[in-house]
Amino acid sequence: MEQILETIAGQDLDQWLRALVPRLVTAGLVFFAFWILYRLTRPPLRAMLRRGRVAEPLIVLMVDNTYKAAVLIFGAVMAVSQLGIDVGAALAGIGVVGIAVGFAAQETIANMIAGFLIFWDRPFEVGHYITAQGNYGIVRDITMRSTRIQTQENTWVVIPNKQVIGDLLVNHSMYGKTRINVPLGIAYKEAVAKARPVLLAAAAGTEGVLADPPPLVVVTSLGDSGVNLEIRVWVGDAADERPVLHRTLEACKTALDQAGIEIPFPHLQLFVEDVRSRVWEGLGAARRG
Repeated sequence: MEQILETIAGQDLDQWLRALVPRLVTAGLVFFAFWILYRLTRPPLRAMLRRGRVAEPLIVLMVDNTYKAAVLIFGAVMAVSQLGIDVGAALAGIGVVGIAVGFAAQETIANMIAGFLIFWDRPFEVGHYITAQGNYGIVRDITMRSTRIQTQENTWVVIPNKQVIGDLLVNHSMYGKTRINVPLGIAYKEAVAKARPVLLAAAAGTEGVLADPPPLVVVTSLGDSGVNLEIRVWVGDAADERPVLHRTLEACKTALDQAGIEIPFPHLQLFVEDVRSRVWEGLGAARRG
């Protein structure tokens, strides 16, 4: 800018304008050339990323935002240089400002990098049921900064992407069919062979339970109060996971009651030993001694 002012001061304004117009035209043509370059390279770049199965939001970020900004900014710098302006100092200043902003926004940048990894690796997609940070629900939106989940209670949970990537994540919808493990127990006096067909019939008749794979009843452990069983059923959609679990548990409890099979309740059994005779014998021996 100082060079331009010195030129205006040393020359006639009319002469300066006649010298400036060709530079403006050249600068415009340079910037237009970079714009054309972006428009020509954008379709093949998008096609290449689609063939690589890159998520569409990430394609938009990389091509329509980042790549476009880089090409046009470089084009603007080249265009301004055609006017005789030294852009080196301006670029240095922008670099210093960029470093300062980077230090001030470390958390935001970390979440954006995590968002990039989510779009690239695709551990889940919009519409999937996931458990993240202890929150179970359907993914409604994924941004570069956060993942938004709608829970079963119809609450809206916003989780920073850095926490989503850095912690345990469970995707309930990735492979379609989902197995549900329904815990239940019977008293020790009851026979597992008698309870199994009752539970299988109740589970098979529950709404939402798939016939293939069929339900399964297994013994998981011998508990303090009874035999711990697990009714394993399958659903076709992760959206049915929690409702089917509740329906299956209720149906199995009702079936056991109707069959007269006892479900244990927590209890504690105490054994009291009579030690009075040994105490008196000890006292007598002590006196004789």
